[in-house]
Amino acid sequence: QVQLVESGGGLVQAGESLRLSCAASGTDLPIISMGWYRQAPGKQRELVALISSGGSTRYEDSVKGRFTISRDNAKNTVYLQMNSLKPEDTAVYYCRAVILVAVYWGQGTQVTVSS
Repeated sequence: QVQLVESGGGLVQAGESLRLSCAASGTDLPIISMGWYRQAPGKQRELVALISSGGSTRYEDSVKGRFTISRDNAKNTVYLQMNSLKPEDTAVYYCRAVILVAVYWGQGTQVTVSS
């Protein structure tokens, strides 16, 4: 059973930083891509950043230059370094992994940015 366990969320002030981590377990299959999505109250879940097994990255426009996604393939772990946080970054952040043709989600971690 594949599990994604996220950590690193919390409450910070605008301008501060947080680092999210997501570790995948329960599989020996190659993880095609890993990424972070977020969902704010009353809004749809949206892509934040993706990273392929080869290291190619993709970012949502509003986080470019502030967030950095990285992964440790040996540990099946993906990270999201979030700098210069803004109140509009407040959301539940979800980890997502694509393993072969299956998509897995973490339970989510709350990020709250106060002004």
